[in-house]
Amino acid sequence: MNNTTIESTLLVWSIALVVGFPFLIIILGEAIHRLKRRGKPLAATLLVVRNLILPVLVFMLFMQQVLKLNPNDNLIKAVQTLLWICVIHAALSLLNVILFEQAEANTWRARFPKLLVDLSRLLLILLGTAIVLASVWNADLAGLVTALGVSSIVIGLALQDTLGSVMSGIALLFERPFSVGDWLKVGDIVGQVIDINWRAVRLQTFDREMIVIPHKVISGETIRNFSQPLYLHAERIKIGFSYSDPPNLAKQVLKSTALSTQGIISDPEPQIFTVSYDDSSVTYEVKFFIENYSELEEIRDRFMTRIWYAAQRSNLTIPFPIRTLYHFHGPTSRSQGTKKFAESLQSIPAFVPLNKEQANLDNLSQGIVLHHFGAGEKVVQQGYPVNDLYIIISGKALLTTTDEWGTEHEVLPLKAGEFFGEMALFSGEPSAVSVTAVNDLEVMIISATIVNQMIERQPSFAREIGQILEIRRRAIQVVKQSSS
Repeated sequence: MNNTTIESTLLVWSIALVVGFPFLIIILGEAIHRLKRRGKPLAATLLVVRNLILPVLVFMLFMQQVLKLNPNDNLIKAVQTLLWICVIHAALSLLNVILFEQAEANTWRARFPKLLVDLSRLLLILLGTAIVLASVWNADLAGLVTALGVSSIVIGLALQDTLGSVMSGIALLFERPFSVGDWLKVGDIVGQVIDINWRAVRLQTFDREMIVIPHKVISGETIRNFSQPLYLHAERIKIGFSYSDPPNLAKQVLKSTALSTQGIISDPEPQIFTVSYDDSSVTYEVKFFIENYSELEEIRDRFMTRIWYAAQRSNLTIPFPIRTLYHFHGPTSRSQGTKKFAESLQSIPAFVPLNKEQANLDNLSQGIVLHHFGAGEKVVQQGYPVNDLYIIISGKALLTTTDEWGTEHEVLPLKAGEFFGEMALFSGEPSAVSVTAVNDLEVMIISATIVNQMIERQPSFAREIGQILEIRRRAIQVVKQSSS
């Protein structure tokens, strides 16, 4: 071949590389941008082609066709090896996109364990490396295979526990009894799955501790999955009430308390069972359902806290597991209750016309009761009738209203000395507002009969109530207008 032909060939290759390389980079860049904008996983494969394969290929062609280096030169072989490595990487990426990234839900490709994908990728990389060594470097693979066989036996004996975990992990992942994010109980350990790798499962407990359980161990344990097949979880809590408390009343209080506790769902609704008659109490079991197992501790705390307040309001006794001796001292016990009632009367506003003289306390106590509510409990529920007047003795409450879209809006706060329930009491209609305890709340509940007697004795009390009623109605209208 004469010099003119050689120079012409060099010129063609030089022009092709100088012009073609930037042109291909631009085309691939535009394709990658469009695929990323559409959220297509193929963009990752084209990114490997643009950033790795294309530059290495151009560099190899430049050395072979322009510089005319010897094909058996080690530099050429090294570049060829690098090119093969990039091609294998791109091919595996493309295979992963075709088989798994675009897999439809509930197909075998979507359920294929990631651990097996990684192991298959490693096997294909080793196979590709052997092909590169044989084709580029003319390596004799027979000796290498023999050495790998002997080494595999030695490594297998040394890592039999680790390999056992890997094989158990493969079986476990094929069965897929759980996935990342599920809450599990493995033995005595309860935690949320945060990672599943080739050797072990990592759980995060309620105490924010990480527990690493090898696949070999977890495959021999009984696994309870609190997140599958449904996110619903049934929790059971036992509590005892006194033998003097009617079981139906106790069950009704427990059920209403469960339904009013945040986090406990109403469908399926809570169930109450009478479990046993023990030495000091009748034991009941509350079965309720929650949707988010991670909130179990907070929900149990809210429910157990509210049981105390509900029991106090319903005159239910939670007995101590001890022997109790009851002594009757005649009028003494009654006087203690009267004393507490009298102290509460001193906390009500002066404009409330109650005869607080000692001689009148017994008559008043027949139409007035003291109740306690825990933080977050609703004292008055919007849409339900109210037949009493509530006066706050201690604590704070919040008056709210719910719009037509079901959004609750704050109207105004209530503090000690203020009253509520007057809207529904005098109108005879269901309550237009809800009243929720902000913190521990003690209220005096005055029956409608006592309120009417108070108004007859002091008509100015009705005007006082009417003024407060009008102010609150305007506040409710302002809130509803602003929300709409």
